[in-house]
Amino acid sequence: MKTVATIAALAAMANAHATFQQLWKNGKDLESTCARLPSTNSPIEDYTSKALQCNVSPAAAKGKCAFAAGDTVTIEMHQQFTSRDCKTEAIGGAHWGPVLAYLSKVEDAATADGSSEFFKIYENTWAKNPAASQGDNDFWGTKDLNYNCGKLDFTIPKDLAAGDYLLRAEAIALHAAGPAGGAQHYVTCYQLTVTGSGTLAPKGTPAPVVSSPAAPFPVSNSTSSAALPIATSSSAIASTTLATAVRPSPTGDASGDASGSVKEFYQCGGMNYKGATGCAEGLECKQWNPYYFQCVKSGSSNGSQPPPSNNAPSTGAPSNNAPSTGAPSNNGPSNNTPAPKPEPTNVTPEAAPSAAPSAPAAGAGEKKYTLETFIAFLEEEAGAEKAAKIRRMIEALL
Repeated sequence: MKTVATIAALAAMANAHATFQQLWKNGKDLESTCARLPSTNSPIEDYTSKALQCNVSPAAAKGKCAFAAGDTVTIEMHQQFTSRDCKTEAIGGAHWGPVLAYLSKVEDAATADGSSEFFKIYENTWAKNPAASQGDNDFWGTKDLNYNCGKLDFTIPKDLAAGDYLLRAEAIALHAAGPAGGAQHYVTCYQLTVTGSGTLAPKGTPAPVVSSPAAPFPVSNSTSSAALPIATSSSAIASTTLATAVRPSPTGDASGDASGSVKEFYQCGGMNYKGATGCAEGLECKQWNPYYFQCVKSGSSNGSQPPPSNNAPSTGAPSNNAPSTGAPSNNGPSNNTPAPKPEPTNVTPEAAPSAAPSAPAAGAGEKKYTLETFIAFLEEEAGAEKAAKIRRMIEALL
């Protein structure tokens, strides 16, 4: 039984990694055109590594994304590079923790190496669930990612000076936090050109921005204060947004009327959604959770799907009255405070499918799997840099 439990846990761990990939501008999908995509979906665990800046040897972006100061940015995360649907959690395996965004003013976003100073413009961290005694049942930024099909919104500061910037999106999974190297950082940099007449140029901190080699505590521990295992690189324009549970409706050529012109992967319904509801030909509007309906190819799933999060709170997303982990800075512009999000009504989601795969049946003529072949499979999936670690973990737990 111990062997089975170990294999299931490791399988879930291998399937739970994720990557920020796409970017949206005021509801318009820019896809990955300005993203420096990492080569794998594995986290960064070495806090002294330069990989903490923009990940490990990311691919060059196709170009830069143009934004105006004050525009709404949406970052999008998924576990795999080839899928954007909502039937799989954006980041699975109970990887609860904060989601943050930083900017760095650079001469040329296409050539900047990420060693410049970064200042924080967004954080979605932790809020206490009054009905919970364990930290993993509290409200977390990564849970909001899962509720919203991998998407979270924030605003480019309205008074920000024009120029090129690196946008650094980061999720920190705290399920194994405590010892050094326990917290897992998922980082992607996007290349932006910002226009506007502002003069704001906040002082930042050179990346890596983590000040402590260990997170305060694992997510599963009982908590009474916020868990944010990183330094606020600048308080100049940092702000806290809790539980964004409703995406803005797509605009421009992405949306359409109710009769049917919403494109694939765009939102077509959900609690408090007010945009177009009709999908383009060959697509149907599928419900992934009470807050998010999406246009997908017909027949891609049977009926509505349960919410992606395995531990989704029965009350839905918390209101903005929930305690925050960091107050907006008094030095920041008052018009940078995010608009209040509508509070959903009580919804009790169904349980999501387990992230651990079921064991294959060994029928006539089928390959029979042993512990060694399964270890080999995990090593192959994880890649060379994680293979030795996986084997050591298995051998230590057996």
